[in-house]
Amino acid sequence: MSDDALAPMDAPERLLSVVVPFHNEDGNVVPLHERLSAVAATLGRPVEFVYVDDGSSDDTAGRLAQVADADDRVVVVTLRRNFGQTAALVAGFDLSVGETVITLDGDLQHAPEDIPALLAAIEAGADVASGWRRDRATIDPWLRTVPSRVANGLIRRVSGVQLRDFGTTFKAYRRDVIDDLELHGELHRFIPALAAARGARITEVPIQSLARHSGTSHYGIGRTWGVLVDLIVLKFLLSYVGRPLRAFAAVGLPLFAVGFLVALAVTIQFYFFTPQIGYGNLIFAALCMIVGVQFLGMGLVAELGARTYARTGKQRPYAVRRIRRRAG
Repeated sequence: MSDDALAPMDAPERLLSVVVPFHNEDGNVVPLHERLSAVAATLGRPVEFVYVDDGSSDDTAGRLAQVADADDRVVVVTLRRNFGQTAALVAGFDLSVGETVITLDGDLQHAPEDIPALLAAIEAGADVASGWRRDRATIDPWLRTVPSRVANGLIRRVSGVQLRDFGTTFKAYRRDVIDDLELHGELHRFIPALAAARGARITEVPIQSLARHSGTSHYGIGRTWGVLVDLIVLKFLLSYVGRPLRAFAAVGLPLFAVGFLVALAVTIQFYFFTPQIGYGNLIFAALCMIVGVQFLGMGLVAELGARTYARTGKQRPYAVRRIRRRAG
């Protein structure tokens, strides 16, 4: 699909964009849109709904077409396959045009009625208003809440952003914050941390945590390992993305130094004290120096790659099959 086809339409003043990714949520599409429409009617500002079908295999596409036919404020973006929540959100960001963007999941575990509270935080000066599921422990089992608390604590420590709930998708953003971020992989949960690293003002707003209305949850304890891997990526992005050589040198230089000192000690012992060679020490020294040099080499390659990447254009982390735009 051409870039012209992906280009969003001009935005009315104070337009609010509501971006919702869906994956196998056919039972939730219509009731969610009805509740979102009811909330939109109370806001006193124009609203568009950007619904992203992230490669659903049920009748989600049909239900989205149904609401699009009935409401000309709806834009439906159908991806070619399941790219994941981050890519689906990026697609929604790219196709939305509002000066403020609300994101929430399509499983009806977020209450659309909390949107005014998030918008109030943005109007009060926040760049990102992040939902806080204060009563989540009464809804979700401990197998989900306990790992989530651990993950939130780790993210706070790594990022320095003091939010209690990084995991929820229910957030409000100023448009310039969204346009300033580059998202890939599963980085959507770290948007507040990435935005704060660029000077954005972050606030947290209590929201309701609801039981799933229909369908099966796509989340489980197995995602914990993915979060831990993403934390490494987050630390690299926050601290070293513009200077990757420092990250590799922090490992490579100490290793090389240890290997060099051990080799020097073996050499001094051989020539000045006893003509016996500790082969184990020599092997250890050689291994440390070789690995240290390899880390330094990888750092130099990463440094060149980072500089090259900074000069190239961005590639979208998704592929669009079709777009159904509002008639207006």
